[in-house]
Amino acid sequence: MKQINEIELVKSDESSGAKKYGGDVRHFTVHHDGVTIPVSRGGQGLPLVLCPGLASTQADLQELAALLRRDYDVVTFDLRGHGLASPADTYSFKAFFSDLAAVVAHMGHLPSAPILVGYSLGADLAVHYAAEHPDSVAGLVLIDGANPVPEPFITQATLPDFRAMWEEMVSAQRAARGTAHQVLLTAQEILEVNVEVDAVRSRILDWYGRIECPISLIISTSMAGETGGSRAVRFNQNWAEGIARLVRERPGISPFWFDADHRLIFTHAPEISQIIQSAHGS
Repeated sequence: MKQINEIELVKSDESSGAKKYGGDVRHFTVHHDGVTIPVSRGGQGLPLVLCPGLASTQADLQELAALLRRDYDVVTFDLRGHGLASPADTYSFKAFFSDLAAVVAHMGHLPSAPILVGYSLGADLAVHYAAEHPDSVAGLVLIDGANPVPEPFITQATLPDFRAMWEEMVSAQRAARGTAHQVLLTAQEILEVNVEVDAVRSRILDWYGRIECPISLIISTSMAGETGGSRAVRFNQNWAEGIARLVRERPGISPFWFDADHRLIFTHAPEISQIIQSAHGS
């Protein structure tokens, strides 16, 4: 059974962003499936849930969350094994999805259905939630994720490079241990989740077909960066072809392209906030 534990109420000066945009931010935890999920909620307006991606935390998304609190009742949280959430025995798409579902369920009775904003893996989780609860989501904002790419990113040929990349990332991440920015997954666990996400995205058009709410796409032009040689070029092309495929299937969706890499949510938070307000404002 899900349990809720209110742990503290902090004023808007908890961070410069929260102070600038006003409103108290409540911090509490949601217990479910043997894990503890830290949640923050603040702002006023339409309800909005901001879901981070794999290897990112709600602390990483602080700038965007603070901007959105000017116009929305914003909920942010950490996925299991991320930030201040507790670790888990295993990590999978299904497990991360259950974290999102538990947080949304805790919001209880709302004046209107929430907007789901997901980044990277968080976008895929949001799509699946909206497909399973078509009457419970007012809109989707998908930031560099949930892309029906024609080809998987991780293959036997690319596996060594991805493994090395995530081993390097995990090694660099050790300095963040014990902070709100930490990621507790091993490089192998991150690799396995990404392989699973490739498989999920191969079927994601079926999930899009069940969604009736408005959808906004915010996409990077250079998801894989521009310094990786021919392999990065192929990855970026695969990414663009996936979006083109989605737009063909769902012509009502128009992507907003950013001349950026996969870190666009950190480097272009003000612009992303403006797009969300324009497309899904009150």
